[in-house]
Amino acid sequence: MKVTIYTNKSSMQSPILMVKSMWKDLISSKDLSLQLAVRDIKAQYRQSILGILWAFLLPLANTLIWMYLQGTGIINVGKTEIPYPVFVFTGTMIWSIFVDSVQMPLNQIIASRSILAKINFPTEALFLSGIYQVIFNAAIKILLMVAALLLLGIYPNWNLFLVPFAIISLIITGTAIGLFLTPIGLLYNDIGKIIPFGLQILMFTTPVLFPMPVNGWAHIIYYYNPLTSIVITTRQWLIGQGADYLPSFITVNIAMTFVLIAVWVVFRIAKPLLTERMGS
Repeated sequence: MKVTIYTNKSSMQSPILMVKSMWKDLISSKDLSLQLAVRDIKAQYRQSILGILWAFLLPLANTLIWMYLQGTGIINVGKTEIPYPVFVFTGTMIWSIFVDSVQMPLNQIIASRSILAKINFPTEALFLSGIYQVIFNAAIKILLMVAALLLLGIYPNWNLFLVPFAIISLIITGTAIGLFLTPIGLLYNDIGKIIPFGLQILMFTTPVLFPMPVNGWAHIIYYYNPLTSIVITTRQWLIGQGADYLPSFITVNIAMTFVLIAVWVVFRIAKPLLTERMGS
């Protein structure tokens, strides 16, 4: 029988043991996280009339709105290398994957708040379950995007096989940001309401709806935004173009992987306090 010994010593006193414990909990969470993901995915689409079409309809509606604004001259987004409908549609679909990744950690913990306060099990199972769900929904969005591109006369090439790496990049970056915000969001409910607003602002500083500015302060903001290289690279691979920002894309991915590990460590350290707060 497995015996678990609890002490009042900080896990930071033995970083090696803490890392081993983190890895052990991650591995042991595989089966449980998969079961949770399957359950939640079935519930998600069972309770929706339109089902997976929601993954397509919202970005399509956003595309139509921006096409109207561009076509009527209300706004001028500038010149894009590809037709603007394709530009904005792929951009909003890609951005929705990132948004799902950012919101996932906090949503998973909040949804399981009562269980976490009563049952001791690795929270990694919840995060893995959330990642599985984001990947599943992202796969649906990619398939819908490819089908839409074919209808619009855009034919992807072998670069399409690189798109999964770009999706993993979106998920790593979004999960790192979301996991960083999760402890704060559990202590202050305002964070959960601020996140969607913040993501909306961040979208306008990323080439989702607008092309990369050529000069000015907007160019500086876009250029130093780490999400710029991820969004542009994902879009270019989808439509069969080369990756103009590949060095930056690789650098951002390496950096965000280390950030994800760091915020995971912070979450583990703060977990006892957060569990106590959720149970009160």
